[in-house]
Order: sequence, then structure tokens, then C-alpha cells
Amino acid sequence: MPVFDNEVVTSAHVRYVPVPALSGEAALITLDNGFDHKKPTSLGPAGLANLEAAMDEIEAHSPAVRLIAVTGKPFIFCVGADVTGMHLLRDREQAKLITNYGHRVFARFRDSAIPTFAFVNGATMGGGLELALHCDYRTLSSGVPAIAFPECFLGIVPAWGGTQLLANLIGADNAVKVIIENPLNQNRMLRAKQAYQLGIADLLLEPADFIERSLDWAVSVVAGQTQVQRREIERGEAWAAALAQGRAIADVRLHGGAPAPYRALELMAKAETAPFAEGTAAEDEVNADLLMSEEFRAGLYSFDLVQRRAKRPAGAPDKSLARPVTKVGVLGAGLMASQLALLFARRLEVPVVLTDLDQSRVDKGVAYVHTEVDKLLGKGRISADKANRLKASVTGSIDKSVFADADFLIEAVFEDMAVKKALFSEIESVIESDAILATNTSSLSITEMAADLKHPERVVGFHFFNPVAVLPLLEIVRGETTDDATLATAFAVSKQLKKNSVLCTDSPAFVVNRLLTRFLGEVFSTVDEGTPVEVADSALEPLGLPMSPFVLLQFVGMPVAHHVSETLHAAYPDRFKVSDNLARLIEAGKPGVYVWDEQGRQSVDPDLAKLLKVGDTVLTAEQVRDRALSALAQEARLMLDEGVVAEAADLDLCMILGAGWPFHLGGITPYLDRTGYSEKVTGKRFQPRGVASLPA
Repeated sequence: MPVFDNEVVTSAHVRYVPVPALSGEAALITLDNGFDHKKPTSLGPAGLANLEAAMDEIEAHSPAVRLIAVTGKPFIFCVGADVTGMHLLRDREQAKLITNYGHRVFARFRDSAIPTFAFVNGATMGGGLELALHCDYRTLSSGVPAIAFPECFLGIVPAWGGTQLLANLIGADNAVKVIIENPLNQNRMLRAKQAYQLGIADLLLEPADFIERSLDWAVSVVAGQTQVQRREIERGEAWAAALAQGRAIADVRLHGGAPAPYRALELMAKAETAPFAEGTAAEDEVNADLLMSEEFRAGLYSFDLVQRRAKRPAGAPDKSLARPVTKVGVLGAGLMASQLALLFARRLEVPVVLTDLDQSRVDKGVAYVHTEVDKLLGKGRISADKANRLKASVTGSIDKSVFADADFLIEAVFEDMAVKKALFSEIESVIESDAILATNTSSLSITEMAADLKHPERVVGFHFFNPVAVLPLLEIVRGETTDDATLATAFAVSKQLKKNSVLCTDSPAFVVNRLLTRFLGEVFSTVDEGTPVEVADSALEPLGLPMSPFVLLQFVGMPVAHHVSETLHAAYPDRFKVSDNLARLIEAGKPGVYVWDEQGRQSVDPDLAKLLKVGDTVLTAEQVRDRALSALAQEARLMLDEGVVAEAADLDLCMILGAGWPFHLGGITPYLDRTGYSEKVTGKRFQPRGVASLPA
């Protein structure tokens, strides 16, 4: 059996609880790695051995034991296999051993002659959910915020019985949602109520006395006083239709670019009719393949970036320098500004004031926030009391004097340097000398924006990505005069906002917009030169990006993209072009190159033929892709040489969190290394061999 040298070993503590109603005892196993909820419990080889030993002890204690229940430490049930040790697997045989061992240990719960229960008290993912599924019955705390099978997000499949058990419990349609759709939708999690409604748990209980009530219910089940009803599972055509839908989702998201969801669907197809042992044997084989794949090693690299590097931003000043923030001013009241106001109010729980040119715009911005709060209340995400407090905390005014006591002000106005400088100059005459001025600019110079102020040291870039509530990246940009206290406060506020921050130097368009503009700009240029839109737009499909180039252009907004390209062209005219065709489409009032019919079918806008002026150079999709990736490799190398970020890993983190770069590609720099573009274009790799790939 492989050994994970760095495994945080999970213990399986057993205690026996007298149950007079059953004339015996209940054996309660608690999974605990010895840390608090900030280090969730997982199962590596040693943890699985401890769980197996617990079952040995309980069975030796029989016949006094009338029921077995497994639960977790406070707030955590089990978040699955210990992925931090997976990179130590050196060959397919080791990979198969670890998968098979999990099957053997979990089978002790499924095959036990003593009734087994999972008391799911906290976060439950992957192998933790599979352990619960192997039990005969499940209770679930209503406070559990995260239940999921994230495996396909990482490049593997649920392989400790999940592909065989879940569909047979909740139906193939619901299983596709949990195993395929949610992981491919930015690794979406289920909340407790959603999981219960799907049928994953038999009983939903309040957190306060969850274990006691779960135990009472389990006793009633064993005593025959409570009968558990489960949904009838549709097979045949319904099963096949669900799997077809799963394949369609994978095709839309990945275009065949990663194998995991397709292999998961194969296993789920087997689960309809195959004996359980045959299905789990197939899981052993599939996961052995995937654990030794480039996609999974890339997924591990991405996971490590998001879980570790994102929480300790490179170059951030000592957090003790951060100043308290007790009131926030939002300069602007448009959609982005209103989203920011809501976010600051929810996360910081301090007064937030919006301003704009006239009262009607201010009122509209405040109304947006109040409407969104009402939606949260309607969905049960917040209480009525919390909703009232949030609404009261967000106000608006055209009188700038209301910002006199604000500690942190952020502008989200029109992307024009003169406008932003004038606004900061006006505000500086009102606020305290140490109040921070943050800008949400997507491309403009922080240094220039601060140049004419009395206190330029308190200006910092604070670049969010749209939609603000969804995308987790925050680019924090240090201008030439930005001081450490301002920067430390920016990072502290970012953490309170639950965003992941990357420190950038003050260079045009920072990280994500610069890389995307160069990368996708090459695709757009091939259309200007004569390649059909359909060919150019399909060129990047093998990468499995969340949106094609021209759909992304329409989502971001062509005027925004055009402005960023102008900024970058002014800085680097030899590499960044400004498309005259894009300007023509904007002038004609076109939102993009596509139109959609009533059935949601996409087609190229027929007006393009008369609006676009193109050349006669027609490239294939492969040629377009080669050109775009070559440009990306060149720009990434130049940015590292310029010191825009500390390391290549920060470029990768920005693209994963801010641009939806797929986990299975492992960030842009390892992908460019694996595909040979790094050395072909720049003469060297970005990362050592073996990083985000199989061992060298």
C-alpha cells in the first residue's frame, strides 16, 4: 500500500453509547484529524487503516453493538481522499491499490450485519460522501454548507463507489447533476437542504442537537418503529436520457478536452444493471488510468494554487500594518458599483455609501442593492433581521461630505483617466489623509491616477472581475507611490470580502486582461485577415475553456474589450492591435457577432457580412490555435521578465480564478510547457519538469 509521507492522519475514535431501548449499545465512530475545521478531515492510506481498525474493534465488541454510526469533528464530516499525497503515486499499480483499498474499507459499512448510519454533521465531499453512501441510512445537519463530488473538476472520477451508488439512490438524472454538472460549473456545491431534497439523506435535522437526535432516530429505525421510504428509480430510457444529458453538458464545457466526466458517465451506465462488485472493479481500473494522467496532475497543481498559494499572497505586506475599515464609500452607482456596494455591506458589515452625478442614479444603485438583498431573503440565504440590517447599511448621496469619515473608498466609474483623476481630486478634499482610495480600473495606470494628489501613497488598484459575487479573483495593484499600510489594508479587506488576491505591479491591464487580450486578440485578428468567424471561434475548443472567444467578447462587452485593447496598443503597439472591425460593430450598436433565436440556437449575425472589412488570408482552426498559444507564451514570458507578478504560479492563479482557465489544464504556464509552446517561442520552460504533469 502506498504511503503518503505528508499525510495528516485521520483517527477513527470509537465510543459506545448505551441504548436501553435496544438492550445494547450504539458504536459511534468519529473521524478527526486533530485540527479544527480550518484543516478539514480527509482519508489517506493511514486514515483508511484507522477506519478499518475501528470496524475490527466494533465487530470484536459484538453482539452488544446494535447499530454503528460514523460522524465527523465539528463542522466537518469528511472531505474525501487525501489529494495532497496523490502526486506521490509513481505508477498505475500504486494508483489502483489506493482506489481498491478504499473500496475494501468502505465495504465494511455496506456489508455489515449490524445496521450502519452516517450522521453527516459537516462538509462532505468525494470519498466522505461515498463513505456516507455505503451506510444503510443517513442523517444530515441542516447547517452543512458543502456537499459534493468534486472529482471531475480535478480530473478523476468518484471511485470509492460513488458512480455505482448515487444514481441507484437518487436517480440517474440527479446523479448527473452531482457528479457531472456541478463539478463542471465552477465546482458548485450542494447545501444541506438541496442534498436532502435530492434524496441523498433520509432525515434533515437542526445542528444544535444533531448527534443526539440522529441517534434517537437511528434507534427507532433499528427497533422497527420508523420505516425509511426511498424514491423509486427510473431505469431504461430515463437512465439513458440522463446520461446523454450528462454527455451534452461535458461537451459544452470541455469539448472532449478532458477524459474524466466521460469516464464517469461510462461507469454510471454500468451502475444501472451491473452487480456492485463489477462496478467497483471498473472504478478501480478507470481511476488508476486517471490518477496517472496529465490532466489529473495538472488538476492537482491547480487545486494546490487555489487552496494554498491563494491564501498566502506573494509579496503582501505584514498584516499588522492594515488599518481598520469602519465605513466604505463607493464612487459610482452603476451596475459594477452597486455590486461592489452589496459585497462590501455583506462581508464587512459596515455602513456603505454610494454616490454619482445625480440623485436618480444614486437611487437606482441603492435600489439594486435592496432588490438583491430581497432575493437573498427569498432564497433563505439570510434572515429577515439580516436583510433589514443590510438595507439600512447601504445608502446614497450626491453630497460628497458624507464620505468625510469613510476609511476605504473605491471608484467604479467610466474607464477614463481624466474622469477618475478628477473624481479622486474632488474626494481628497473631503476625506481624511489616511483614508484609502481604491480603483477598480481594469487597465489604467494606478501611478498616473495618483500623481496629482496630495497623498498619492494611499491609492491602490483593487480590480474585481464580473460578476463580482461569483468570480473569486481580486488583482491588487501597487502603484509606484503606494505605501505598505495601504497595501496591507487592501489585502485585509480582500480577505474579509472572501476574495483571493494576487499582487501585481502597475503595468498596463495588469494580469488577466493583458493575457486574455493578447491571447484572444490573435483570434480576432485572424477574422480581420479573412478567417471565417465560425472557424476562428472554434479554434480553442480543444482547451475546454468556459466560453469561446467571441461569446466571451459579447459577455464582457465589446466597448470594454475595445478600450482595453487601446490601452495595451498604446503601451505595446507591436504586439497589441486595435481592431477597426470591432469599432465598426460598436458603432453599429451590435452587442457581438452572434444572434440567438427563440429556441436559443446561436448563429452569426447576418449583418456582419456588410459591416466587416476583411482580408483574404484564411487559416484553419489548428493554425488559429497555434498562433494564439504562441502569442500567449510570448506575453507570459515578457510579463515575468517585467516582474508583473512574483512567479509563474501567480499568472496561473490569476487565469484560473479570474478567467475560468480550466483546472485540468493546470494553469497557462504548465500547459504551455506540456504542449511545447514555451520552448518553441521563448527558448525555455516556465516550470521544472514534473510540475503539473506526471513525474519526470
